[in-house]
Amino acid sequence: MVSLGHALVEMIEAANILNNATAQSLILLDEIGRGTATFDGLSLAWSITEYLHNRDDVAARTLFATHYHELTELEHSLERLENHHAAVKEFGDEIVFLKKIMPGPGDRSYGIHVAKMAGLPTSVISRAKNILSHHLESSEQSGTSAPPPPSKQISMFEIQEAKFKKDLDEMDVNSMTPIQALQKLDELKKKHGL
Repeated sequence: MVSLGHALVEMIEAANILNNATAQSLILLDEIGRGTATFDGLSLAWSITEYLHNRDDVAARTLFATHYHELTELEHSLERLENHHAAVKEFGDEIVFLKKIMPGPGDRSYGIHVAKMAGLPTSVISRAKNILSHHLESSEQSGTSAPPPPSKQISMFEIQEAKFKKDLDEMDVNSMTPIQALQKLDELKKKHGL
């Protein structure tokens, strides 16, 4: 049996969603990009969000849970996108999740608080707070920038992707064994130079 990495499985699932979504779809995405490096994951999540938003032929309702706070900036450039966050009440150094969804982006992350609630050792929590503080100071000094706006020009890769998708759509996977489907996929990848 072939073991696939977490990131590959996640991207296969995302590809299935993006390639098969319709106007009747309800798309639920949870932490897209978590299986890879931070900036790769952020870039993929950002691009997937734009892709889903800009597909007028699909216009599927989408709920996208993410820890990438940078994605909240998309609300300013994607007119149908709305940010929401889970309400939290802070009591000094403690937090309580109120099980209530509120409009707008969250003002900060509570990952270290959640780790503390989960029982991670105090020394790990303390060190994580120090590292976070250092990273926040560094990012404030260097400034953060959003990814560039998407290009309006269709790339050669998008044309090739469309041809590949057409061939995939013509496959009758329901009449194939899993091995036959993988062999056909390999054949198509070679045909399209992927």
